[in-house]
Amino acid sequence: MGLNEIIKIGDRIKDLRKKSGLTQKDMSKMLNIPYSTYSNYENNNREPSKELLEKIADVLNVSINTLIYGDCTNEPGITIALHNDNGIDDELPDEAKKEIENFIEYVKQKYKK
Repeated sequence: MGLNEIIKIGDRIKDLRKKSGLTQKDMSKMLNIPYSTYSNYENNNREPSKELLEKIADVLNVSINTLIYGDCTNEPGITIALHNDNGIDDELPDEAKKEIENFIEYVKQKYKK
């Protein structure tokens, strides 16, 4: 995943929608917004508000972090970072660990040359 993918939330929303077996019309109806508005989000012509991102995440059954940063659970570097000796696995809930994974992926992409 490149930095460009992190920025283009619309591409991620489209991918997650397709994996869920939903159409753009389905999504626009569930979100109670015009079809053209939803289409603009997927085509990266408009950015959804934080409130709408929450609704989209709910409809697609994912976290907002997944919409923004993607699912990076298969990154070997992240797995190593979470299994070090600082006790992170024992002390934090799964949701917190997922946020750390997403942040690590974001930082990796930000400084990738």
